[in-house]
Amino acid sequence: MQATTAILEPHTKDLGGFEVRRLLPAFPQKMVGPFIFFDHMGPARFPVGQGVDVRPHPHIGLATVTYLFEGALMHRDSLGTVQRIQPGDVNWMTAGRGIVHSERTPQEERAGGARLHGIQTWVALPLKHEQAEPSFEHLPKATLPAVSAAGVQMHVIAGTAFGQKAPTPVFSDTLYVSLELSAGGVIGVPPEHEERGVYVVSGDITVAGEPLAPFHVAVLPAGGTIEIKAATPARAMLFGGAKMDGDRHIWWNFVASSRELMDEAKRRWREQRFGAVPDETEFIPLPEDSRK
Repeated sequence: MQATTAILEPHTKDLGGFEVRRLLPAFPQKMVGPFIFFDHMGPARFPVGQGVDVRPHPHIGLATVTYLFEGALMHRDSLGTVQRIQPGDVNWMTAGRGIVHSERTPQEERAGGARLHGIQTWVALPLKHEQAEPSFEHLPKATLPAVSAAGVQMHVIAGTAFGQKAPTPVFSDTLYVSLELSAGGVIGVPPEHEERGVYVVSGDITVAGEPLAPFHVAVLPAGGTIEIKAATPARAMLFGGAKMDGDRHIWWNFVASSRELMDEAKRRWREQRFGAVPDETEFIPLPEDSRK
């Protein structure tokens, strides 16, 4: 059996003081399971007084998943949610028919020179849930299943893996696991999920005996157990799940099964009909709209 079906390289962007490496969507691999967007943020250290300030912006047709290794972010949304996220926690926001949110470095973190390191993903929603009511759920680290193997510590972020099920409110078969490997640590990824990917955050890792460089994704073939092994201390993410029930359009912050849904979302945001984040007056305008 071949070790991988594709190796995805990062596309790096500087977002004003910190780097983001984007792995999905890619060509020809737009998605892995329901995952349609995969960003690795940092690691970054901000000057004193500065931090992340992502102004309110909209989403449809997806769930955003935030998982941090270092630092903190404050999430606010049009449901009235105000939630701080810290390393090991999960913020799961279901956009459904539409939600607006902001993400900022908490003020208390800025005083000492804020740090940020983590993964943000988008999970596309199946057709029957695409127009679901928006919702938000915060899952502290202690609520996530932890699994130990030979030199490997794992936390199941969403879905099922290694005989465990996370409490995260997934909408389809999902695989999402954080791995911390000691030198010599080894784990077999079982074939229970239709589509599987491995992302190397840091360290010297091999997948089925083949090196996988940091900041790259190996898309694994269906069927069969695939061995991941670390020669040095390392961190990696497993992700995937069932193949999505049809193609998805992705534009700006929107994911949709049809152009009609996408065009309607554009009109709603341009006309400010999405709802607002309480106590925030700023917002990110539609990219094609230069009026504000």
